[in-house]
Amino acid sequence: MAGRLQGEASAYLRQHAGNPVDWWPFGDEAFAEARRRNVPVFISVGYAACHWCHVMAHESFEDPATAAFLKENFVSIKVDREERPDVDAVYMAATQAMTGQGGWPMSVFTLPDGRTFYAGTYFPPRPVQGMPSFRDVLEAVASAWKDRPDEVRESAGQLAAHLASAQQGNRRLLGTVLDTGLESDTGDDAAAEAEASHRVLSGAVETLAGLEDRQFGGFGGAPKFPPSTVLRFLLAHAGTGASREASAGPATASEAAELADRTLGAMARSALYDQLEGGFARYTVDRRWAVPHFEKMLYDNVQLLSLYAQWARTAGDPGDRRLALRVTRETADWMIGRLRVEGGGFASSLDADTVIEGHRVEGGTYSWTPGQLREALDPGHAQAVLDLLDLESGNMAAHGGTPGPDGSIGSTLHFGRALSASEEELWLRHRPSLLAARNRRPQPERDDKVVAGWNGLAVGALASAAVVLADMGEGTAEKEEAARVLRAAEDAASYLLHVHRAGPTLRRVSHDGRAQGIEGLLEDYAAVAEGLFTLYAATGNEQWYTEAEALVHAAEQRFLVAGVLQDTAVRPNQLANAQGAQAAADPLDGPTPSGAALFAGVLLTYSAYSGSLRHRALAQALLRHVEVVGAQAPQAAGWAMSVLQFLLDGPRELAVAGTDAAAVADLLRAARDAGGPGLVIASRIAAPAAEAGTAFETRVPLMEGRDPGSAAALAYLCRGMVCRRPVSSAAELSALITGE
Repeated sequence: MAGRLQGEASAYLRQHAGNPVDWWPFGDEAFAEARRRNVPVFISVGYAACHWCHVMAHESFEDPATAAFLKENFVSIKVDREERPDVDAVYMAATQAMTGQGGWPMSVFTLPDGRTFYAGTYFPPRPVQGMPSFRDVLEAVASAWKDRPDEVRESAGQLAAHLASAQQGNRRLLGTVLDTGLESDTGDDAAAEAEASHRVLSGAVETLAGLEDRQFGGFGGAPKFPPSTVLRFLLAHAGTGASREASAGPATASEAAELADRTLGAMARSALYDQLEGGFARYTVDRRWAVPHFEKMLYDNVQLLSLYAQWARTAGDPGDRRLALRVTRETADWMIGRLRVEGGGFASSLDADTVIEGHRVEGGTYSWTPGQLREALDPGHAQAVLDLLDLESGNMAAHGGTPGPDGSIGSTLHFGRALSASEEELWLRHRPSLLAARNRRPQPERDDKVVAGWNGLAVGALASAAVVLADMGEGTAEKEEAARVLRAAEDAASYLLHVHRAGPTLRRVSHDGRAQGIEGLLEDYAAVAEGLFTLYAATGNEQWYTEAEALVHAAEQRFLVAGVLQDTAVRPNQLANAQGAQAAADPLDGPTPSGAALFAGVLLTYSAYSGSLRHRALAQALLRHVEVVGAQAPQAAGWAMSVLQFLLDGPRELAVAGTDAAAVADLLRAARDAGGPGLVIASRIAAPAAEAGTAFETRVPLMEGRDPGSAAALAYLCRGMVCRRPVSSAAELSALITGE
């Protein structure tokens, strides 16, 4: 019965444990039951924070008559797309192939061997605007299965063949990587290839400039999503190789900087960003960024936290830098306060809906009527505060908002413009009153499952935020805040290593401190390694480096099969049947960076630390698809383009060692201010030579031979492990980096 879902790690599955539908989790047992009964399989895919998933659940899955029909004619499987992106990807491809669109909830009908023969997304309880009811769909599918089985099987076979050809497309994009072919190009060939790559990346900037919404920021129209991986590339392109003021660098660097500035600024001043507490919603339904779909996803916020931390350091406008630093601080605080689970990991999401008096109200926690705002504010300043907000653009009634129990539909807290210094002071002074009033409302539910890959990115984002807060903070409180954020990064890293790791393997999800379900995917291994490398750069603690190194080697062994990169180490038979036996990693980004792009990035970082030319060449090989898609479809390759930009820049390697912690910190701060995002940093604080008693030891090849003796601090700037003479002052190091 649906009680099978009760012990699952996924909150989405547990939410359906009490349904009258006889749900099964995805697995061999469910498909074996379908074969035994000779019935088709119904697979329902969604996630805990999904508004329309809740709607369909209430309308159809809680209906006893619908549940009885499903039980009689199907084996029903419930899938959390966040827990099983491998399942979601296969059946989403099938849904898009059949209908031309996709989304969640996703409703898929398969043979007992896993091959799809019918698919759709949300189906209403009654026919509406040409859309059949869910019951109509069930009856039609059941009838086809009984009356036209040969047609059903033929359709499933044709679709599986089509999906198999798509897998071949992924294989062609990524190419085949064999050890015998992993030698770096040299001489004229290398120069020609680098020049071609520069042209592709500059072309990507120009394409993005043509897609920009110059009025409201971002790219394209409604619905509008935060373009996180693209922004990572734009900041890399703007800052790699030289400071913004220097004349070196690509001709499109300033254009990339302006694109990033406008989009990051627009999002931070909009209702996409929670103006009371921090953190970003999944997307907005309008182009103004004024009316969000209110779920807050960990994977969005960790990417955006990293971006705003970087923007705080590199933005050209002082007001932008101040805004970016505030967003960095608030978003880190929100993550720690709202998403952190016992043990130090981070939960997956907060729901889009709030249950108010027994009814699900989308955005019920976050929206305000003018009367509610006035009631929460000091009467003497209420109108002045309201005048800061664009309540008309944020009016949810114009976008089909859900009325609350009292029938009212509120507005979002949307500025839509840059505030002056005095306006910002007014808002920040009165914001606590609004937050206190909001905290007294019912709050959205939280999906407590911990996803390894997203937590790996959280480790890196928090470490980056902590470094920026420490470097740019001026008082004791700011330093203490930075230390608290860094401790959260270290706690999350420890949680992943103690809970999710089992020997050389990594589990994808955990709940209540216990790993459950499938082995991690390529994106999990790569994202955790990414986070650990970033944490090592922030702390100099070599434990994090060695753990990241182990994950890099494990990922090579698990996901490189006969020279082909794959997203999964172990693929269920049903998925192999559904999309062909030969699989390849999908190199294109979705809401999160692709596993292939993440892996290329950690391979490049590892090569910079270790000096391994083989790993550098492997990273370069995995980036070849950028030449195909970069300039034409940059929004699908943002993370890979940023990695390619770092590769073209060297990357540059910095080793800092010294006996004085403050002097080492000064050099590191100067390097981060001058070096841009392509700088790989290693550091070590050593005992003075007279006190050491033992030789200078390190597990990081970049640090080998960097014994500072009695020097307070020495910095070595290198390319390909070939280093300049050491320098000891921040000014010398800054000049060395920017003058390269």
